[in-house]
Amino acid sequence: MTMPSSLQIAQSVRPRPILEIGEELGLLPEELELFGWDKAKVGLGVLERLADRPAAREIVVTAITPTPLGEGKTTTTIGLAQGLNRIGVRTAVAIRQPSLGPVFGIKGGAAGGGYSQIIPMEDFNLHLTGDNHAVGAAHNLAAAFLDNHLHHGNALGIDPYTIDWPHVVDISDRALRHAVIGLGGREDGVPRETEWQISVASEVMAILALATDLQDLRHRLGRIVLAKTRDGRPVTTEELRVAGAMTVLMRDAIKPNLLQTLEGGPAFVHAGPFGNIAHGNSSVLADRIAGKLVDVVCTEAGFGADLGAEKFFDIKCRLGGLRPAAAVVVTTIRALKMHGGVGRIVAGKPLDPALEAEDPDAVRRGAENLAKQIENVSAFNVPCVVAINAFPGDTPSEVAAVQEVALAAGARDAVLSRHFAEGGAGAEDLARAVWAAAQVGAPEFRLLYPDDAPLAGKIETIAQRIYGADGVDFSATAIRGLEELERLGYGALPICMAKSHLSISHDPNLKGRPRGFRVPVRAVRLYAGAGFVTVYCGDMRTMPGLPSRPAGEGVDIDGAGNIVGLF
Repeated sequence: MTMPSSLQIAQSVRPRPILEIGEELGLLPEELELFGWDKAKVGLGVLERLADRPAAREIVVTAITPTPLGEGKTTTTIGLAQGLNRIGVRTAVAIRQPSLGPVFGIKGGAAGGGYSQIIPMEDFNLHLTGDNHAVGAAHNLAAAFLDNHLHHGNALGIDPYTIDWPHVVDISDRALRHAVIGLGGREDGVPRETEWQISVASEVMAILALATDLQDLRHRLGRIVLAKTRDGRPVTTEELRVAGAMTVLMRDAIKPNLLQTLEGGPAFVHAGPFGNIAHGNSSVLADRIAGKLVDVVCTEAGFGADLGAEKFFDIKCRLGGLRPAAAVVVTTIRALKMHGGVGRIVAGKPLDPALEAEDPDAVRRGAENLAKQIENVSAFNVPCVVAINAFPGDTPSEVAAVQEVALAAGARDAVLSRHFAEGGAGAEDLARAVWAAAQVGAPEFRLLYPDDAPLAGKIETIAQRIYGADGVDFSATAIRGLEELERLGYGALPICMAKSHLSISHDPNLKGRPRGFRVPVRAVRLYAGAGFVTVYCGDMRTMPGLPSRPAGEGVDIDGAGNIVGLF
């Protein structure tokens, strides 16, 4: 019997009233701002009301280096939460909201899949409560104020060649990567080069994910550096007198969204920074609020443990005061075979038959990637469980190979999980293993580097200890940028690495566990409001392009007004 599509499964379930879910969590009716009957925003006052309540244990779900199809990290996060609830551990999900770029591009929906999803699935993947649009509006308001300031005489003495503030749009559009604006004459602005980034790469999105309250949001937005003056002084949004208006546009967006899993458990959805070009984690506020209402919070970090998990620990935990109880590393047999040199996986094309043939030796070879990602989690002294996201063709010998490598690499357990096909019931074994790891008595969580290390030293530490590189090669532009940031007093900030998600290294062609490589750093960019420095490795782009057959081609409305083809 053919399994229904994820969208069909989601549309077959009638969500519970969100007020009912809020009541079970212990939220007061006045702490929920309803968007229809099945989703709501949660007021920040709940944190003050429950200030004395201890925080829940936090579980971060990460992964091996994924294939272009992804390895089911979001699905596992949701399935794990459903499984924990089934075994009697009160659990909430805390994940990011998808960007419209991937939804209509190569990936499709991102609400989980099969019987481990967030619903309403269509709203989750599309506009939801408008947070991503608020991010784009606030970001582009600063861009408009900046160009308007140049047009009206440039009283601050801004050097146009130092402007480092792009425009954003939440759609993948490669034609906007490099542009010239201000053409058409005197009344149409000052001509200059600029770029468009996807909205999830915006510093405003990063700030939304890291802010701890409305006033912190206001202060962070005011610290954004847009450009420099002709004598080298940073120009902030505060000086441009736009930070207040940006905060007004973000006033409602700062409140996390409450949705639910297919099985009616609570799910907090908030913020959406990418894991390869941004810090790749949902909001600190969502985690904190959820953590006051349940026993366990299951959150997700973007892409592999070399990206989202490293940033979860070194950025989100560092700046947000969070302390993880355990981590889950998601893997699939097919991905490990690919890392072991068997077959190719191309999004939108049929699966290579070689990946469906039993091959435990290829799994062992590819599992070097899994072993390295387990080591990466262990570098932060966080206990780790491996989740083997089951597919129909997986064989016992291949599963045994994964478990053998995982335990040898230091994982506490490696569990086959069938949450995609069976929901929470299929994740009960995983839930028991993760709950056991989280209760072990938390070891001393440690960060990878201290605040006072030099910026270049922090970059080298990440490259060598997390990626396994021999070293780092800094371009002349990157060296000048780092020296300038140190001179301006930003040397204590953590690092946000922007690199390929398809390899532990910077090069997407290097599969498995790469060795004998060096990481090229071509540029750095200050995110003063967010509180980190972004480092661009290799040919990383902050505006994706659409594939030859975008996923949006299959999205439509049927005769009854239902969305079809979303995922």
